Amino acid sequence: MISKEEILSIFEEYNRDEITIATVGSHTSLHILKGAKLEGFSTAVITTKDRDVPYKRFNVADKFIYVDKFSDISNEEIQEKLRKMNAIIVPHGSFIAYCGLDKVENDFKVPMFGNRKILRWEAERDLEGKLLKESGLRIPKKYNSPDEIDGPVMVKFPGARGGRGYFPCSTTEEFWRKIEDFKAKGILTDEDVENAHIEEYVVGTNYCIHYFYSPLKDQVELMGIDRRYESNIDGIVRIPAKDQMELGIDPSYVISGNFPVVIRESLLPQVFEMGDKLAAKAEEIVPPGMLGPFCLQSLCNENLELVVFEMSARIDGGTNTFMNGSAYSFLYNGEPLSMGQRIAKEIKLALELDMVDKILS
Repeated sequence: MISKEEILSIFEEYNRDEITIATVGSHTSLHILKGAKLEGFSTAVITTKDRDVPYKRFNVADKFIYVDKFSDISNEEIQEKLRKMNAIIVPHGSFIAYCGLDKVENDFKVPMFGNRKILRWEAERDLEGKLLKESGLRIPKKYNSPDEIDGPVMVKFPGARGGRGYFPCSTTEEFWRKIEDFKAKGILTDEDVENAHIEEYVVGTNYCIHYFYSPLKDQVELMGIDRRYESNIDGIVRIPAKDQMELGIDPSYVISGNFPVVIRESLLPQVFEMGDKLAAKAEEIVPPGMLGPFCLQSLCNENLELVVFEMSARIDGGTNTFMNGSAYSFLYNGEPLSMGQRIAKEIKLALELDMVDKILS
């Protein structure tokens, strides 16, 4: 893996008065770039020519780096352009998917906000489960084989895929029937199936909780909470039950949008405790831990217990729900604050305090 010392030596060549905040044009880039501009930074977006319209219309990007296809973002030519811009990359789910985790870890020699070592811990289910479990968080029971299925389960697959290919089932036979159906549609591959993650299906209300850990303040902040619109499951539930049975549609859980929610106030101590525990354990297991944004996707059961079924170790797509601030981010300073602007504030403070070593990798 690229060493932190190598990244810091690259940053030493930068003009600190002309730092550019850069990211890939997708996922959460609008408020990452807007937040950077609000804090006085120059901004750059990496995009294809057919995807540049939002960044022009919303005027969030000062510079455009065009690629023929998004997988080109790891090319040395693109990296050199970013270094010449004195760029700090803010990674998000699409950036990691397009660049590829191996290249992010070993080949992408541009200073990056956050801890690039921890990104694999969200991508690989076994590592994710280990971190969540050792943090003392309640997580769903894991099944080691389809043959062990003895009740309702959710089947998931590796990587940042926005829920694509996920499905519920209750028996081993149903598991294999749905697997073959998704393979026939080209949604899943044999490799996906080999790495299938099968877990207990927890019945509850969905809360995706967005945190920010500041290494400069040694503090976990609650930035916002959202829940997801998923296709086609959210369309199916609008159909009367008798018609659902007749149509025989298999549900899918591809995220198509997000909306903000607030959680019952008496649950907030539990919310903060979860974030604090994960941040502390991540620092111990994958130092320096969760730097900047992270997210816990949870379900609240009838006993008002939050069960964590997934985590993001970087900025999560649900932060798009509070581009102008959330009910929670507002409480810190009495002004609207997006996750993108919170990242920019941390970078700005690190530059002022000469503590960039605490935020870059």
